Amino acid sequence: MSESHGAEHPPGAQRDRATGARDTAEVSAEEALRQRHTVRARSASDRTTGACRFAGVEADAGAVIAVPTAAAAKAVNAVRLSAGALAALAQGAPDPAADARQARNAAAASVLAAQIAQSQGGGEHGDAAYQAALKASQAAGLAAGRDGMGRSEALNTAAEEAEAAAVAAARAAGWM
Repeated sequence: MSESHGAEHPPGAQRDRATGARDTAEVSAEEALRQRHTVRARSASDRTTGACRFAGVEADAGAVIAVPTAAAAKAVNAVRLSAGALAALAQGAPDPAADARQARNAAAASVLAAQIAQSQGGGEHGDAAYQAALKASQAAGLAAGRDGMGRSEALNTAAEEAEAAAVAAARAAGWM
């Protein structure tokens, strides 16, 4: 007999009819996706920290500023958001859509930090690093979005490539 709702599960995923539990192949695939999203989130978090340091802001991830207006306050919030994304990735069972959203959140926080660092100078390299941060954030957003839901190989690969380019640009700008 075939499973009546087989189209609801990813290819190769099977559920035990008695318990509803997923087989280890699906769990392993979800854990592998979580690892990919975590690597991207950690990289974006490192870029956030580096850009803040370049801007002369040593931010405390535990500080909360309700309405940040000064660059330092914005940097503190960017670091806090980035740290929160990493903490969320370490909790609970792997969920590719949620995990990809956390990687997206970390990439978005790095854009704010890049903007702050760019405002401190850096010329052409700073501008390029800011633009690369934007592209990495956009790619992470696509990977996490409705079309990708954290599972699309093509969108995840594009996000990883954009993150690598953002790291290279941040290094060239002296932010990392």
